[in-house]
Amino acid sequence: MRVDGVAAVVTGGASGLGAATAALLAGRGAAVHVLDLPASIERCDRVEGVTYVPADVTDPDGVRAAVGRVPDDRPLRVLVSCAGIAPGARVLGKAGPHDPALFARVVAVNLVGTFTVMTVVAERMAATEPDENGQRGVVVNTASVAAFDGQVGQAAYAASKGGVAALTLPAARDLAQHGIRVMTIAPGIVDTPMMAGVTEEFRERLLDTVPFPRRFGLPEEYAQLALAVVEHDYLNGETIRMDGALRMPPL
Repeated sequence: MRVDGVAAVVTGGASGLGAATAALLAGRGAAVHVLDLPASIERCDRVEGVTYVPADVTDPDGVRAAVGRVPDDRPLRVLVSCAGIAPGARVLGKAGPHDPALFARVVAVNLVGTFTVMTVVAERMAATEPDENGQRGVVVNTASVAAFDGQVGQAAYAASKGGVAALTLPAARDLAQHGIRVMTIAPGIVDTPMMAGVTEEFRERLLDTVPFPRRFGLPEEYAQLALAVVEHDYLNGETIRMDGALRMPPL
């Protein structure tokens, strides 16, 4: 799938993985439309070639309206979903049982939000003329190594990201008839704003769990992998770990 000359949607694109991906796609000639919360868009550094559209992935009507703002002058071919949250809480902690509302919120953003955006964008992709290879679009969703190796305090996050990983194959099979591929990336420990509040001591503990290279991943590396997935026409229905061979311990 060629990137130059197409339209792309990136959720969570005001910071972290999404911002790096939006910048790379725009640099390769795509007209990129970032969907993110209004407060996040207000704080972000603007990138040439990127249009910023306020949207909450948990609001289906808002998502449909935001995607509807993508012009028809280029075919919408690419979706990269990076919007997500990662609050931590134990199933049973010192303060009592896990808050069901918090669990539902994490699943609503990370899993249901991912699904909602995918369905809305896939409908738009399916209405385009296919390229010379019969393709109409590529969806790249974001899971996490927590989907497979969830740590203590990650019940909600791991469940939501496990759902994203499990969604990949059936979604790819459902959308195959429309010429749309679906892939998922499961990052390990990546140096994003989500890690900004972590103490240096805890950062060192995390780094000790990464076999090689012993460092945090970079948002730009996620972006490179997302671009490679988009351009590799035979990748479909699979989750790729990007984690330096990390397998998360319980703590």
